[in-house]
Amino acid sequence: MDERVREHAEVLVDWSARVEPGDDVVVGVAEGAHELAVAVVEKLGDVGANVVTTYDSAEASRAYLRAHDGDFGAGDHELALYEHADVVLRLGGGRNTTALADVDGDTRGAYSRARTDLREARMATDWVSTVHPTRSLAQQAGMALEEYREFVYDAVLRDWEALAERMAEMKAILDEGSEVRLVTERDGRPDTDVTMSVDGRTAVNSAASVAYDSHNLPSGEVFTAPYGTEGEVFFDVPMTINSTRVRGVRLTFEDGEVVDYAAEQGAAAVEDVLGTDAGARRLGELGIGMNRGIDRVTDNILFDEKMGDTVHMALGRAYDANLPEGESGNDSAVHVDMITDVSADSRLEVDGEVVQRDGTFRFEG
Repeated sequence: MDERVREHAEVLVDWSARVEPGDDVVVGVAEGAHELAVAVVEKLGDVGANVVTTYDSAEASRAYLRAHDGDFGAGDHELALYEHADVVLRLGGGRNTTALADVDGDTRGAYSRARTDLREARMATDWVSTVHPTRSLAQQAGMALEEYREFVYDAVLRDWEALAERMAEMKAILDEGSEVRLVTERDGRPDTDVTMSVDGRTAVNSAASVAYDSHNLPSGEVFTAPYGTEGEVFFDVPMTINSTRVRGVRLTFEDGEVVDYAAEQGAAAVEDVLGTDAGARRLGELGIGMNRGIDRVTDNILFDEKMGDTVHMALGRAYDANLPEGESGNDSAVHVDMITDVSADSRLEVDGEVVQRDGTFRFEG
């Protein structure tokens, strides 16, 4: 076994999930993540945690969804598993990144809505998602397998405490601010001009640990839950949404809601997301990528949304960590991120002051 696999497991268990002796842990293992799963459960055994593993297969999910009549139950047996768990670890890395491409949007939406209580129970735990470098993910990223492994471990095995200190400056700016404006230009004309309210919200310094209200490994973003969105935004970074290639997405917001949309590719996938429920037409997240160890687009949102020189926004569910106690944010069965490149001809403003211009933050010099 590559020693970096064990290092990955140690970071996941010790830094990210903060697992303690006696914790009840559910480990969801994708088809290609077997090697990482072995290292993770070995580490959990060393800690003294109690472990249950589940098999997370996109191909099995496809078979189930295509065979089902679409009237999905709540899955109380699975709900009980998460309600009694302290920690949930999800180890991604399947055989086929587009295994669900021929499952229709109505079925996806019905299944997602039926699993709302399951998601809430899982998200009430100290949950963390990560991926093991597999051939399918390397192919999706356009890399050789060895090249992709280097990329993944460069993003995962880093000094997270140092990055957390740098991101704390951006968190402070958002916490003290009331309105965020993003402007990007193309051919000398505004391509994105969108404003969002963040007054009363708490930004998350997402440093790959539940201690920072962060649930992804790798991470490296500062995010908040905006509302009252107005204007137009163009997402120029290609991505895969529900196993469909999507690029060049343009959303128009009025009174916080998407009133018009277009896409150069994959418009039907965007339409399916927007049609999930009422909350899917509103933003649940504004995120600012700050992990400069992630230096290229890989068509994997776990990495791409954290990349420096990017800003992302998510349609759908807002995270409770961003909200005042007792307040409900945007509610939806989906949370779908889309990304825009801000490395050139752009500015990010908070309360009228430029915080980032052409990818460089004001506190970077």
